[in-house]
Amino acid sequence: MAAPVRNPKQRSYEGFTLIELLVALSVMALLAVLSWRSIDGMTRAQAAVAARGDDALILQASVGQFKFDLDAISPTPGVNSLDWDGRVLRLTRLAPVPTDGLQVVAWTRRADNGGQWLRWQSLPLRGIGAWTQAWEQAAAWAQNASEESKTRETVVLPLTDWQIFYFRNNAWSNPLSSDGAVAAAPAGAPRQVAVPDGIRLILDLPPGRAFAGKLTVDWVRSTLSADRS
Repeated sequence: MAAPVRNPKQRSYEGFTLIELLVALSVMALLAVLSWRSIDGMTRAQAAVAARGDDALILQASVGQFKFDLDAISPTPGVNSLDWDGRVLRLTRLAPVPTDGLQVVAWTRRADNGGQWLRWQSLPLRGIGAWTQAWEQAAAWAQNASEESKTRETVVLPLTDWQIFYFRNNAWSNPLSSDGAVAAAPAGAPRQVAVPDGIRLILDLPPGRAFAGKLTVDWVRSTLSADRS
C-alpha cells in the first residue's frame, strides 16, 4: 500500500501548550518562594545566634570587669577601700599600672534609657587629697551625673535592678549594716568598712534579650583563709 503523501505546505508544530507553560511557571514560582523563605529563615537564625553570642560576650566581660575591680582593691591607710550606700558601689583599687598609684572605681544603675548598668573610673591618683576628691566625685556621679563626669563612665549593659550582699561572719548580710564597719573615722572622713570575705551581686536582666531574669554572681576575697567557707 502506498505511503500517504504529506502536503509540503503543511507545517508540524511541536512543544508546550499554553496550559503546560502556565503550570511550569507556577511550579517555578512556588519553588522560588519556598527557597526564599528557607534562605530568610536561615538568615534570621544566624542573626539570632550572633545576637545571643554578642550578649553572652558583653555579659561575660561585664561580670569579669566587676570581679577584676574587686580583685584589685587596695587596702591603703587613710582611704576607704569599699563602700555601698544602696545606690553606688565605690572602691579604691590599684591603677592598671601599679606605679601610677590608686584609682577610684564606681558601679551604679541609672534609670534613663530603660535602665543601664554603668561603670565610672577616675584618673590615677596620688595623695589623700586627690583620692578624697575622686571619692566624692564618684558619689555625685551616681546621684546626678554631670556631662563632665559622664565622660569617664562606660555603659555596661541594660539592667532592670541590682542588689549587693556582703559575706561576713559566715553569713550573707546587708552591706548597710554596721557589722563590717571598723573603728570610727575622723570627722569629715568617709565611713571605713572592712573588705568582706565575699560579695554577692544579683543582676535583674530585662526581657527581650538573649539572657533575661536574675543572675547571681559571687566574688570571694583572694586572701580568704582556707578554713573559712
